[in-house]
Amino acid sequence: MSWIEAIVLGLIQGLTEFLPVSSSGHLAIGKALFGIETADLSFEVAVHAATVLATLVVFWKDIVKLLQGLFRFQWNPETRYILLLVLSMVPVFVVGMFFKDQVEALFGEGLVVVGGALVLTSGLLFFSEMMTLRRAAAGDEGGQVSWRSALWMGVAQAFAVIPGLSRSGSTIATGLLCGVKKDEVTRFSFLMVIVPILGEAFLDVAGGEFSQSTVGALPLLLGFAAAFVSGLFACKVMIAMVRKVRLHWFALYCAAVGLACILFSL
Repeated sequence: MSWIEAIVLGLIQGLTEFLPVSSSGHLAIGKALFGIETADLSFEVAVHAATVLATLVVFWKDIVKLLQGLFRFQWNPETRYILLLVLSMVPVFVVGMFFKDQVEALFGEGLVVVGGALVLTSGLLFFSEMMTLRRAAAGDEGGQVSWRSALWMGVAQAFAVIPGLSRSGSTIATGLLCGVKKDEVTRFSFLMVIVPILGEAFLDVAGGEFSQSTVGALPLLLGFAAAFVSGLFACKVMIAMVRKVRLHWFALYCAAVGLACILFSL
């Protein structure tokens, strides 16, 4: 991987992480277009960690408020919210602990898997918007994240380790289907990914996987920097877009790209 390719892929990651279109799927597409083959997922982990750090920067006031509430050592809305986030992390923790090799194998299956997962993402977005509009017509604007919705969003996040199955799209769609209002489900979706991604990056650093990476130190650093900078921009601009723009536009995009990936592979 050249330094230019690393920067381009980092920009792709940063710009697509906060949209329900699958950043991992777009990274796989970008690598296929450049003809890049890597023996590990160190680059993917690095650029995902960069966009999570961008999330920390953008949401730092929310995070500080949650931690202040937690360290009052009493039951309050902030403590409840953090416990909801912890609950949402359980399914992806199980996948990471017991199915890591199987997940990594999926990234070597080519664009057929990516295309199929993007089409599935499209279906989830279409269906969740249809149900949300139906509830809105009945006067139901949705509520806050509950224990049930947090767990189901966590299950959706665990399945979204499949390349092409959008993490934000799956969790937002699942939250909407559980009756959570759009503003709240968007915020929760972006906060629930922070610990799992940073935890995976820490384990890779501690285990020496980055030092043994076939990508090289310079591409990793440049990809990280590009993803962080573009992620800062995208997080501020595109989160507002996700909250206001109808999900069917993202669904149409995912369907078109997914079908193109499948046809290209065939």
